[in-house]
Amino acid sequence: MPPASDLSERDRAVLAMERRGWPGPGAKERAIREDLGLSPTRYYQVLSALLDDPRALAHDPITVNRLRRVRTARRDRR
Repeated sequence: MPPASDLSERDRAVLAMERRGWPGPGAKERAIREDLGLSPTRYYQVLSALLDDPRALAHDPITVNRLRRVRTARRDRR
């Protein structure tokens, strides 16, 4: 398995953003645009791919596993 350091700077920044708390609606979307230069749609596409990437799991297992549980719960409710 490749080391987590193989993750791009953008991918590490996306995972770091998911670790943060957000004060209210719109704050996260604003930070996505300003800090990462991504649209929220593109951000969530990148994040979704990261959740299936073993390098992301190695880099931040707590965040990745938490987000995987959330994703699974949402799928199960459909």
